[in-house]
Amino acid sequence: MSTVVRRAPLLALPAVLLALITWQVVAHGPLLRLDARLSRALVRPDRFAELLSDLGNVQVAVPVLALVLVHLLWRGRAAGAGRWWLPPLAAALLMALVPAIVVPLKDWTARPGTPVMPPGVGYFPSGHTATAAVAYGSAALLLLPWLRSPAARRSLVAGCAVLVLGVSYGLVRHGYHWPLDVVASWCLCTVLLAALSLVPGVSRSSRRRSSGTPSSRNGPSSPTTSSDPAAQARSRGWRTSRSSSSSSGSPGSG
Repeated sequence: MSTVVRRAPLLALPAVLLALITWQVVAHGPLLRLDARLSRALVRPDRFAELLSDLGNVQVAVPVLALVLVHLLWRGRAAGAGRWWLPPLAAALLMALVPAIVVPLKDWTARPGTPVMPPGVGYFPSGHTATAAVAYGSAALLLLPWLRSPAARRSLVAGCAVLVLGVSYGLVRHGYHWPLDVVASWCLCTVLLAALSLVPGVSRSSRRRSSGTPSSRNGPSSPTTSSDPAAQARSRGWRTSRSSSSSSGSPGSG
């Protein structure tokens, strides 16, 4: 329960912000005018922006997540972790949930695209941003507990953030989406990833839990079964000294 309370802001604040932005889009509120001005200042279609936005394609982001999930399934099973299949399964279900949420929102809001896009509706929220955020974010979230070095964890989080921000920048820069389309997807995916972090085994290292399993199952190692050569030598010396002292004090030794 304490974990849910601590992470409640990650669920509540982005959800409220998403609701406010969606209300502005549906009601054609004043925030859209600011959004349009910001878009005009940022849109400069080029090849680099297009390549960045392509990182949010389903054909790119989902296979990356799938490879990570297969790797984690193998590692979790090999480590003998409890419920090793649950975090990858939860991440896969979350990825499948993205279009089930985004597509109805697109149909309901029916927001037109930017002036550089062909006439049409269904641009809010950004599906590419949501795909990238959930795919790369879930992969990073599940990999974090398996990394021992704090530097490696920081690098993983930074790499994930760079990917998502790169996709977001490319979408806005090329004019594929309005800035608010992207911000709304950030809010949505923050809620989804925060919910994923509540799944048992995601936020806590399965590897660390499983590392203590053999010792807890078999009990502490005895000197005679230790695999350490130095410990075996000390054990032999200890037994020799005990047997010598016993024989010198026995009734038949004098």
